[in-house]
Formats: sequence, structure tokens, C-alpha cells
Amino acid sequence: MRSPLLKIIMTFYGIIGSTLASVLVVIALVNGVSGLWPLIGAATFGFIVGLPVSYFVARVIMGG
Repeated sequence: MRSPLLKIIMTFYGIIGSTLASVLVVIALVNGVSGLWPLIGAATFGFIVGLPVSYFVARVIMGG
């Protein structure tokens, strides 16, 4: 059985993870990074950081 917190985390992760990935790619492009792998790395880092951020946002919304 899935908990309501997990559903909220996954919903927020789709939004927060893609937003952080996009922001980090734009920051990399503004700083002059033009290689494929550094941009993929920036996007991956955004998705990885998005998971704990989503967890904390969901916990705050659930009141815990």
C-alpha cells in the first residue's frame, strides 16, 4: 500500500526535479559551458537534488 506522502513526493519531484535541472542547464549555458556531457551532468545534478527537496516540501505540506 502506498502512503499519501509518497504520492505527493513523486508529484512534486516531477515539477521540482525538472525545474532544477532546467535552471542548472541555463546557468551552465550562461557561464559558457557548451559541451554535451557538462550540460547532461548539470541536468542530472538537478534531478538528483530535486528528490530530497521534494521530500522536504511534501513533509512541510503534510504538516510533519
